[in-house]
Amino acid sequence: MPSLNGSEKKNMTHQFALCINNEGYEASLEMGKVYRIISDDEASAHGYIRIIDESGEDYALGDHRFHGIDLPDTVGEMLASAQ
Repeated sequence: MPSLNGSEKKNMTHQFALCINNEGYEASLEMGKVYRIISDDEASAHGYIRIIDESGEDYALGDHRFHGIDLPDTVGEMLASAQ
């Protein structure tokens, strides 16, 4: 599966990503779970994205661990407000 890259992030109405690799971060990331992305240009420049993990904290993790997804506006708004 492709990882999240810069062009995918720019096209998303709501920035969310599906976890496709939690190796080494099993306590923090769930395979198949959708995570909200927090914009971080510096992290992106180094191949990372910043997400809110299971603890509710935001962390920069390798973008190869995620696949960017597009969500309908209503779903994206609901997930963003729930996290």
